[in-house]
Amino acid sequence: MITIFSKEFCPYCDMAKTLLTSLWFEYIEVDVTNDYDKLREIVWISWMMTVPQIFKWEIIKENFLWGYSDIRSLNEEWKLIELLNN
Repeated sequence: MITIFSKEFCPYCDMAKTLLTSLWFEYIEVDVTNDYDKLREIVWISWMMTVPQIFKWEIIKENFLWGYSDIRSLNEEWKLIELLNN
């Protein structure tokens, strides 16, 4: 399962969710708009302060796919589907 940590009114979060939906991938969205503890937890894992933060499977550093621009680039290189299916 894919997990997207997002915030309200985040266009990059919306674009990431739209991209994954267009590829028929299901995801769990975790809204960290007002959840500073959860945001701090994922920043500790990813060392990234921005959202979206996208993880496949377990929420650990090795499964961190970065943000929207990164998954968009992987998709343009025809690598995202294979990465998410493995």
